[in-house]
Parts: sequence; structure tokens; C-alpha cells
Amino acid sequence: MEMKELDYFIAIAEEKSISKAAERLFMAQSSLSQFLSILENNVGSKLFIRTSRGVRLTQEGELMLQYAYKTLAEYRSVQNEIKDMKQLKSGRVIMGVSSFRGSYLLPPVLNAFRLEHPDVKVEIVEQNSMVLEQQLLSGEIDIALLVMSEADPRLNIEWVLKDEICLITSHTYPVMEFARNNEDNPDSRIPQYVNLKDTLSYEYLLSDYDTILGREARQIFNKNGIQPIASNHKLSALMSAAMGAAGLGLAFTYYSSRHYFRNAEFLSLGAESAFIDLGIALPPGRYHSKAALAFKDTLKEVLQAADG
Repeated sequence: MEMKELDYFIAIAEEKSISKAAERLFMAQSSLSQFLSILENNVGSKLFIRTSRGVRLTQEGELMLQYAYKTLAEYRSVQNEIKDMKQLKSGRVIMGVSSFRGSYLLPPVLNAFRLEHPDVKVEIVEQNSMVLEQQLLSGEIDIALLVMSEADPRLNIEWVLKDEICLITSHTYPVMEFARNNEDNPDSRIPQYVNLKDTLSYEYLLSDYDTILGREARQIFNKNGIQPIASNHKLSALMSAAMGAAGLGLAFTYYSSRHYFRNAEFLSLGAESAFIDLGIALPPGRYHSKAALAFKDTLKEVLQAADG
């Protein structure tokens, strides 16, 4: 099999649909169907079960998928070693990050890296932390920005910055009359804070349970015996923060997002403040290309400068 055919097979497996995989690969569905038929004939076994909703892997297909991931990871590793001989005159870095955090933290990093290494391509993979960890462990991505407390202990992870979970709203939202000077909280860098009890009559815009912000918010509420007013409680982190910044309610966000929502108000939770440590993770036990290590250095330098 050629390397591109492994990509074809992985796309079908991940999309669980030949038509969706064809769209992802920018190729005709008939060509992809023909490829799959030839592949199944060559291996002498059905790799997918066709259903009314698409396709799903057979046991043999699961084995083939593991082979495809492993082979592509090893191929990329060899490519990286060969490209390293050219002293960063070419190469590729696959960077994993959550969609919300990446939307405001990564653009300045990418600009700085491009100025320093214009011939190295950076490919962004947006996934939740759990998926990114598995992709690091399998070698599918080269580097990721993760919450350290949530990270798999097998990963090589280096601390980059501490971030505070806080509230975001607009300067016109009525809760601002309860905002107080936050100078007595040495752990927080947010100028103002608000007591949770002063927010109970206002609407919260919440992320879903499977996000860090959604989980932290509910833990804070449960700890304080609070039943918040929340019509929207399954929003993405970006949507909830954007609605909060627009003055539609109170949302939980990271203080680092102040670089994105420049006209919003950020409120610490005072004694109830929660913090996370962000780290840069690399795949364990694998070759780390010069491009990936250079990108790590740029990532750390730019993020820490912006946080300073």
C-alpha cells in the first residue's frame, strides 16, 4: 500500500462514511469506493460493515486501522529525521490544541514561528484533550498544548503558564455593580472579583459537562450549594464566552482569553478562584524533530511573553 492509501483508509474509518471521507479527501466517492473494494480483495477480508447510516469497522478492520496509524507515524518520524538534515529548510509540525484555547493563543505563535522558519509548515489539529493525548501517544501529532492536571502521565510535558478560570461579561451587565477590587488575592492577576452570592440572580451561560470549563463551573456551584439560572448549559467554550462578552449573561472562561475578548470584563471568583497549569506535551519514546522542538521553543516564548 502507498502512504496516501493509508490516509484513505483512515479517513473512511474516522468519518464512518465513504461519502464524508471522500469530501474530506477532496476526491470522488466512486474512486474511494473502488479503492476500498480493491483493498478488501487484496487482504482477503471485509474491513467494514455497510449499514444504512454509513460503515463501521470489522474486527479485521480494527487491526488494519492500528497498522495504518502505526505505519504513518513511523513514516512521519523518518521524514522528520531526513528533513532535519536540511537544518529546518523544510519540514512539518503537527500541533494539537483545543479549539477555544487555540483560537486566541496560537495565531501570534504561528506568526512568530513563520518569521523564524518560513519553510516549515505547521498543521493544526483541533480536538479535546483526551483525543490529543491519544494522538500524541500513537505518534499522530508532534506536539500539543494541554492542561497538565488532566494529562496522561506517560507524556513528556513541560509547564508553560498558569491560567485562571474566571467569569466573563460586558461592562454594561448589571453584575458589574458588585465588582470589587481584587488586590487582596495574591494568586490572581485579575483586577476585579465578584462574590458568587452576588451573581445568583443573573443568567449563566455554561459549557457542556465534557469540557474543563463546564466541569469546573459545576464543581464550584456544587461546592457552594448553588443552583444557577442557566437556559443554555451545553454551549461550546467559545460560544459561551462570546455570549458573555456581549452582555448576554455570565460565562466561565480562562483569563488568557483577555487577548481575544479585549472589550470584555473579567471577574475573579475571589476565594472560589480556580487555576490550571498549561503544558507543552511531546510524544514519549519517539524522535522529536528539530522543527517540533523549534516550535515548542517559540510556543513557550510567545505565550510566556504575552502572559507577562
